[in-house]
Amino acid sequence: MESFSLILAIVVVTALAFDFTNGFHDTANAMATTISTGALKPKVAVAMSAVLNLVGAFLSVEVANTISKGLVDETGIRPEVIFAALVGAILWNLLTWLVGLPSSSSHALMGGLIGAAVASAGLGAVNGDVLVTKVLLPAIAAPIVAGVAAMLASRMTYSLGRKADGKAAAKGYRAGQIASAGLVSLAHGTNDAQKTMGIITLALIAGGSLAPDSDPPVWVILGAGLAIALGTYLGGWRIIRTMGKGLTDLQPQQGFAAQTSAATVILASSHLGFSLSTTHSVSGAVMGAGLGRKGGVVRWSTATRMFIAWGLTLPAAALVAALAEWVCRLGDWGTALVAVFLVASSFAIWRISRREVVDHTNVVDDGPVGAAEPAGVVTTAMAAVSPPPAGVTEDLAATVPAPATAPDPKAPSAATTV
Repeated sequence: MESFSLILAIVVVTALAFDFTNGFHDTANAMATTISTGALKPKVAVAMSAVLNLVGAFLSVEVANTISKGLVDETGIRPEVIFAALVGAILWNLLTWLVGLPSSSSHALMGGLIGAAVASAGLGAVNGDVLVTKVLLPAIAAPIVAGVAAMLASRMTYSLGRKADGKAAAKGYRAGQIASAGLVSLAHGTNDAQKTMGIITLALIAGGSLAPDSDPPVWVILGAGLAIALGTYLGGWRIIRTMGKGLTDLQPQQGFAAQTSAATVILASSHLGFSLSTTHSVSGAVMGAGLGRKGGVVRWSTATRMFIAWGLTLPAAALVAALAEWVCRLGDWGTALVAVFLVASSFAIWRISRREVVDHTNVVDDGPVGAAEPAGVVTTAMAAVSPPPAGVTEDLAATVPAPATAPDPKAPSAATTV
């Protein structure tokens, strides 16, 4: 290294803090369905996910190179710009975590980087072709592809397992669900951990500590992997509840189909260098799996709020990052002011979250965060045309009283009976 200034150190620490929030924010992507179906206990699930996130961080650097070399013009970026980008991304992650909405940490980081870069150097600092082909188009395609694949896979699993022994099949699907959850965690490490690697590498290049077009150093890969693994282990319980209970009710067959479909999409995008949102992929797969079971429905009111959050992620993070960059431009005291604001805001959000604690002890319970909501028009219509589950017809018949019969005129009345 040629130099390592104080501002560069602040940027690296802030980037690792973002990676930590990415870990606990996106744990739901890998483990929500496994926890909600009872395939794994909550603490065991997040521990396994943390280890595999760390392993996945070492498998590829393609996405990291997309961030550090492709999205913005690295020659005109200062470390303060990257710091401002991280501020926007972290605050969006914490706000959406507070309300239990599975938004994209990846797009929060992209939005922050775009907003800070435009505020600093103008629209020319953003490579529009890379933004469209490797960020926006995958964001639209991923949930659709994963959702359709999960829906078809769910229907196939139910069709193939129709004559199988119920208990044996459920046990097999739970084992498959654990394996597929591990695959999603591994895929998450190959995609999301790399984004922090890319942002740190970009900061090192901007600060003169690395030559342009350099790949992430080993210590950057290790630091990003450990940060996301630690965040994953602590668990984003509020979002896990929404993903596992708030979108739809999943059975082991559906959980297996959803996770396998999402992992396939994420691993393919990592190989191609697409900065894909694991949140979009897994959410689309969960909704597709919910529709793949006969009689299954999706809670569209929760899904609608989630879609709105997705649409707001890029512009909201970009706006906060642009404001932070403007303050940082005032000098060292401006950067210090932004840092204090970030710490104070993060602490305030954490304090608010303590008013209603969600952790591994109550993550599978129904509650205000991610709880089931009143059925909307689509859900009600789909439920109305779907046959009731086995056993419900008999139960209903047993509860309906027999129709009254007309009295026999030849039978003696109560008044004449002694």
